[in-house]
Amino acid sequence: MKKRARTAVIIGAGPAGLTAAYELLTRSDIRPIVIEMSDQVGGISRTVNYRGNRIDLGGHRFFSKSDRVMNWWLQHLSLQEADAAAKGGTPLRVSYQGQSREVAAALGDNGSADPDRQERVMLVRNRKSRIYFLRKFFDYPISLSTDTIRKLGLARTGAIGVSYLRRVLFPLKEQRNLEQFFINRFGDKLYRTFFKSYTEKVWGVACTEIDAEWGAQRIKELSIWKSVKHFVKKSLSRKPAGIAQRETETSLIERFLYPKYGPGQMWEEVARKVREMGGSIVMEQSVRQIEARENRVTAVVAADAQGNLSRYDADFVFSTMPIQHLVRSLQTAVPANVREVSDGLMYRDFLTVGLLLEDLKIKDETRQGRKLISDNWIYIQEPDVLAGRLQIFNNWSPWMVSDPRKVWVGVEYFCNEGDSLWTRGDAEMKRLAVEELARIGMIQETSVLDSVVLRMPKAYPAYFGAYSRFDEIRSFLDAFENLFLIGRNGMHRYNNQDHSMLTAMTAVENILAGRTDKTNIWDVNTEMDYHEVRSEPAASTPTAVSQAPGESSAELQPVDASASLTEARKG
Repeated sequence: MKKRARTAVIIGAGPAGLTAAYELLTRSDIRPIVIEMSDQVGGISRTVNYRGNRIDLGGHRFFSKSDRVMNWWLQHLSLQEADAAAKGGTPLRVSYQGQSREVAAALGDNGSADPDRQERVMLVRNRKSRIYFLRKFFDYPISLSTDTIRKLGLARTGAIGVSYLRRVLFPLKEQRNLEQFFINRFGDKLYRTFFKSYTEKVWGVACTEIDAEWGAQRIKELSIWKSVKHFVKKSLSRKPAGIAQRETETSLIERFLYPKYGPGQMWEEVARKVREMGGSIVMEQSVRQIEARENRVTAVVAADAQGNLSRYDADFVFSTMPIQHLVRSLQTAVPANVREVSDGLMYRDFLTVGLLLEDLKIKDETRQGRKLISDNWIYIQEPDVLAGRLQIFNNWSPWMVSDPRKVWVGVEYFCNEGDSLWTRGDAEMKRLAVEELARIGMIQETSVLDSVVLRMPKAYPAYFGAYSRFDEIRSFLDAFENLFLIGRNGMHRYNNQDHSMLTAMTAVENILAGRTDKTNIWDVNTEMDYHEVRSEPAASTPTAVSQAPGESSAELQPVDASASLTEARKG
């Protein structure tokens, strides 16, 4: 009698869900069934095509300190020819801030590709982000350059330095909330100048209400001291920045990989391969019930847009859905305290206004004249506008724009589902974005050619509300031996794309090893190198902290981690 094939039901076709499906198909005989509630794969890492102009919802730099993730990406999209390894197996040498390393010549299975002639290409892009504050541009991360001092003024710069040194010598004894974290890491003055108003714009609550753990996860070891060292090394080094930059803090990375047609191209390609290998991806179905018996999940019930139900028996279940939805869907006794914490979890939502422009007013001054600014995105620190960030899609990939003579931007707003921003009509949101960019001197209102509004609910799991009691949920859900929480919303953790992928990979490895303990999944993104062995000890910093929103590799990521002043804000 033929043995029944085992099945894994995967809730969500984002990076974590599709990574889990692909890993199962290539490493086991377990058949994945992916259930996706929308009509597009990629989750927050999808790319929306609006009249030939592509929108990346949040800005996803493809970089990782994990060789495994870097190689995984390049198995699916070939490295841009100009930066690919030399032929004949010669290793590719990459360098960053004077640190060199060799990467396998065939990073991935596809070799190299010419983006002018081929479609499935991973570009190598220069990173540039700046802060727009006082109607001026500041380096991101903030550097102690003469330009920064001139723009801030000697008095403000001096006050920032004194404040920082004071906290180095006399740190706050308690570090329970994000404000205390920032002050210990950067000093009172710098926190109030660059972090406070922006972070509160991003999250919609006071920094005193956000758990310090958010800082520890997003900024990790980044500090003013590291930013100073980065600036000095960059000034002295003549070597180009490399791709595989494992020894570099996230906010200081200067080159990254990026799919020719945006992050969604990666996940569309992975989805294609999952289907080719026999996996199923069911679109536009929402999970309604999760059946469980004792300590195992047995089936998932989902409904289509017409309310028709489908039941999927499961030997294993991977969940990337928001934990609130997961707990409410469980068809088993859920302790009152777990329901209470689940219902109290909070999220920050996100919307983007895409604007097609004749041109931007703000320009880079070059030897060849005034040109389009080279920033990937700009953090809008100005307190008199609601916009939080501006992406210039031309600079992520020229192929994101249908007409390269035009400028295609995304104006990003952070909001709560149901609030006054979220519920504004599309026409009103378009007017707001145009008026705000014109007010702060970035565009002429008459330069707008076309526009679109996109909304992303539950983009950022929040580290306030009932989050301080999250372990009560984790303990309950981890007891289901065949249920694996992975990804950003699945774990209610502000993971970057690579972290989400690693949680999926780790979960698959646990299944193959027969391991039911989930500790190693939760450990992803709690250490600097994702539990890989470092060749050298980490440099110490003069600050006394654990560490704090960030960017997306992020994802979405509203903000990168910052001493650099912004990951700390979201990203």
